[in-house]
Amino acid sequence: MCLGIPGEVLTLDVERPGMATVNVGGARRQVNVMLIEEDGVAPGDWVLIHVGFALAKIDEEEAQLTLSYLEEMGQAYRDELHALSESRVD
Repeated sequence: MCLGIPGEVLTLDVERPGMATVNVGGARRQVNVMLIEEDGVAPGDWVLIHVGFALAKIDEEEAQLTLSYLEEMGQAYRDELHALSESRVD
């Protein structure tokens, strides 16, 4: 199953343009934001992530609603969060 998971942008990587550290379900993850750079990505923004790429900016309300739906999906969502936590950036 392929999931697009909301995450909150924490920082933009000045040494690696197009990359950002994003909080995804409590895990810090490096995400490529080059596909949505024209939208003006900044810390505090919410993005929809799939396989390490931010595909779209979304508002916080949509992010929270999506996270709620994902929680209801159960195991598939928990498996995805587990995979993200194993690739945590400190």
